Amino acid sequence: MAGLRLLSALILGAVFGFGLAISGMLDPARVRGFLDIAGNWDPSLGFVLAGAVLVAGLGRLVQTRLSHPLLSDRFHLPEKTQIDARLITGAAIFGIGWGMAGLCPGPAVADLMLGAPAVLVFVPAMIVGMLLHDRLAADGTC
Repeated sequence: MAGLRLLSALILGAVFGFGLAISGMLDPARVRGFLDIAGNWDPSLGFVLAGAVLVAGLGRLVQTRLSHPLLSDRFHLPEKTQIDARLITGAAIFGIGWGMAGLCPGPAVADLMLGAPAVLVFVPAMIVGMLLHDRLAADGTC
C-alpha cells in the first residue's frame, strides 16, 4: 500500500506540475501581472484560479460521500477551523511574498526544473523559513 501511495503521489505531483507549467503559473511576471489590479492587470490567471476552486469543490463533494480515501484509512483534514490573528498574519506574509516574488511554494518547486536564478534563491529561503517557523512554533514563540 505504501508503494502505491508513493507512486500515486509521484504521478499526481507530475500532473500538478505540468498543469502549473501549461497555465503560466511558473512565470513570476505573469503572476505579478495578475496581482497588479491597479496597473497593467493580466486577468488570465483568474481562469486558472477559478478552475482550481472548481476542482477543489468537486473533490470536497466526493470526499463527503466517502468513508475514507482510496489509499488511506482516514481523511487527514485540518482540525483547527478558527480564523485568528496568527492565520491572518501568515496569510498576509504569504500574500506579500507572493506579490513581491511572483512565486508561491507549489509553482516554485515545479519551477526548479527550469533553473531560473530567482527560484534557486527563493526555494532555499522558503525551506529556511519553514524550518524557522517549525522551530519557533515548537518553542511556543510563534
